[in-house]
Amino acid sequence: MPNKHTVDTARIRAHGRAFAHIAAFHPELTALRRDLHAHPELGFEEVYTTRRVIDALKVCGVDEVHTHIGRTGVVAVIHGQQRSSGRMLGLRADMDALPMAEHNEFPWRSSKPGLMHGCGHDGHTTMLVGAARYLAETRQFDGSAVLIFQPGEEGHAGAKAMIDDGLFDRFPVEAVFAMHNWPQMKPGTVGINPGPMMAAADRITIHITGKGGHGAHAYLTVDPVLVAAHIITAVQSIVSRNVRPIDSAVISLCAMHAGDLAAFSVVPGEATLVGTVRTFTPAVQAMVERRLNEVCTGVAMGFGAQATVTYERIYPATVNSSKEADFAADVAERLLGADQVDRQLDPSMGAEDFSFMLQAKPGAYLRLGQGAENGVGSCFLHNSRYDFNDEVLPLGAALHAGLIEQGMPLTTA
Repeated sequence: MPNKHTVDTARIRAHGRAFAHIAAFHPELTALRRDLHAHPELGFEEVYTTRRVIDALKVCGVDEVHTHIGRTGVVAVIHGQQRSSGRMLGLRADMDALPMAEHNEFPWRSSKPGLMHGCGHDGHTTMLVGAARYLAETRQFDGSAVLIFQPGEEGHAGAKAMIDDGLFDRFPVEAVFAMHNWPQMKPGTVGINPGPMMAAADRITIHITGKGGHGAHAYLTVDPVLVAAHIITAVQSIVSRNVRPIDSAVISLCAMHAGDLAAFSVVPGEATLVGTVRTFTPAVQAMVERRLNEVCTGVAMGFGAQATVTYERIYPATVNSSKEADFAADVAERLLGADQVDRQLDPSMGAEDFSFMLQAKPGAYLRLGQGAENGVGSCFLHNSRYDFNDEVLPLGAALHAGLIEQGMPLTTA
């Protein structure tokens, strides 16, 4: 039986010059990925990570390296053998880690207590470095490739920060692509669809004001805990009774604070609920926001209390443009075969700030399978036992490279 962390590229059936070329330096990519995993950094704090990326890009021989875009973002530019087309395509990888403790025991586990790469951004960054090396060494395309190493995806809107800092003004790509590892899919597979891939992520805070008092004389109070309980129940009717069955939405109230655990006989005067809303379309998003206000204020009023809803739109939905999604699927099929590419992958209610880039430019977001049958790479994202599957590094890099080479093909005389 293979070792749990054995790297075996041969198990992935991929075709083409790029994959074979990149597979030759697979061990170097693995070493880089594991070094990044051992040194996780939060959004906009990616100092060590960007230094490693910049050093690697210089060794690769890229034409330009631009730093401090969106604070800690890095952009590399590689020109093809020809530039007569004047075309420019973008590839994006996220770099930041999560504020969570790692419970793995392998040698490359996090060296920083309370921080870990629990979502695979270390692998995403490494795959884009691998693509950079291949593209700089071969340059089999007509135009310019823009490689975007983005900070702060995990709740910091790093994509928006880079855009606000002039990313697409300085590098006017015609389309931009990104991919994310997916433990629920096996290595050597890719999933995509020509529409929503990830949901919008909104934060809701419901503040309830009642009248506190003694728990033995509750009739003299307006109990905000009771009101909160009814709001929690009533809010669940919004999706089941206001959202069309063919649409999708999730409302989750995930935290509640009221009173003092040591004051068991005191009815508090206030209570606060915090949660998230996930939707795919602006129309459903707006309707849910409206109904939340109506339901919460109405329920509270029925008990003689008041409720205020604060609705914060954090990340928009990640929606692929049809043309670019079809193109990316075609590239994946040439690399892996049609039977290994799911062109109608179900979208996820998770969120991704690549959505900001897709609002600014056409493009597509792909999922790259990594969950092997022997368990490697199968632990789900944001889990303390998660680790990126190094087996898929050459595949992801080759897929990035294919998007550039097939998107901007060399012309013949």
